[in-house]
Amino acid sequence: MPQDTSPMQPDKNALRALPSVQRLLEDAEALIAATSHSATTSALRQVLVDIRTAHAPGVMLPTVENIIARAAARLYADNQSILRRVINATGIILHTNLGRTPLAETAIAAMAEAARGYTNLEFDLATGKRGVRLQNIEALLCELTGAEAALVVNNNAAAVLLTLSGLAAGGEVIVSRGELVEIGGGFRVPDVIVQGGARLVEVGTTNKTRLADYRTAITEHTRALIKIHQSNFRVIGFTESTSLQELSRLAHDKNLLLIEDLGSGTILNLEPFGRPHEPTVQESIAAGVDIVTLSGDKLLGGPQAGIIVGRADAIAQLRRHPLLRAVRIDKISLAALEATLRLLRDPATAIRDIPVLRMLAQPRTVLQARAETLARALADIADIRIEPSRGYAGGGALPTDAIASVAVCLSIPSQGTEALAAKLRAHRPAIVGRIAGGRLHLDMLTITDADASEITQALHALIA
Repeated sequence: MPQDTSPMQPDKNALRALPSVQRLLEDAEALIAATSHSATTSALRQVLVDIRTAHAPGVMLPTVENIIARAAARLYADNQSILRRVINATGIILHTNLGRTPLAETAIAAMAEAARGYTNLEFDLATGKRGVRLQNIEALLCELTGAEAALVVNNNAAAVLLTLSGLAAGGEVIVSRGELVEIGGGFRVPDVIVQGGARLVEVGTTNKTRLADYRTAITEHTRALIKIHQSNFRVIGFTESTSLQELSRLAHDKNLLLIEDLGSGTILNLEPFGRPHEPTVQESIAAGVDIVTLSGDKLLGGPQAGIIVGRADAIAQLRRHPLLRAVRIDKISLAALEATLRLLRDPATAIRDIPVLRMLAQPRTVLQARAETLARALADIADIRIEPSRGYAGGGALPTDAIASVAVCLSIPSQGTEALAAKLRAHRPAIVGRIAGGRLHLDMLTITDADASEITQALHALIA
């Protein structure tokens, strides 16, 4: 007879001994109290289905206590948030995959206050009548940048889309070929411009675009010139570009708008803190740019947001555009952005309290001391080296600026490096470093002293 190779079938007679859901609920009072009667019932039913499906002849059935424990484990797993806190030990400050920037404590407090109950989002407490959603934040942005007016939406792509839809739809927008940027996730700025209803006119070459290239391309259909900051790349060598001042004079002579997408633009000059010059919003406004757009969650150090500042008449047109409703910012992000902007009024306060700026300004001596403290704490369980490292701002900002950093590089004889990294990613909070040379590298640029303490506890618990 041919050999029976079919999967082993459950022992139906034995399975009749499984307790009923009702019987299990009698002993699951603690689980019901911790969750709910319906959730516990559902979890118990799912566990019983799993047992019936997987049970093999001759194998003992689980006890009532074991079934309830399995249901509890299932409920615990189901109740864990998909978004989990991560300790970023990669050395990349604005790590897009890890949510970019942590927020300042005052911004977090402002978010909690806005989320806890009702707010005066669009209500004037003085008059008792309907108010303006962005009134307070517009005043702050104008104060910080020197712009006449300001508007905030949910991200910078939305800011560019709204700007082009409101100010250039149906016309032409002229841009240098050297500025046709692709941002994260395969999204391309030229595509955003076209979605805004404008026709893109490319001028110049990848490495050289002169003022004459813009002037020659202007027609009766041209609505705007656009300058796109090369946030996430640089063209170096045999290059030439046109200054904002030159473009501004040309645009205004031709009765056109000059729009600039600063991308990861900043309000704070980073040069005093050892970083290369990054164009500030204030410089663009002073150069005569009519509309400037930038992100709130990059070098600004705030929540995800798209910021639009510039001429009052142009901003007024955008306020009336129906697309604004679809891309408007919510109250929680708005609260965090306002708190962050208040910190930026004073550079010293901003560097102290805004995590991204604090990380960018850290002296190497601080990173070295943090590495030595962590190395001592792990010396009894791991083979440790402290090595120079190169960190980066990330997030499409300062792409050529390698930041001198320090990394703790470890290996644990009983653990493969890949397996160790996977276990740390599964930890709560997750710990994400990088692997190089057969060791796990933990970069001090992006962790705090408190993070280092948590890493120590996690590794000791893992080895134990």
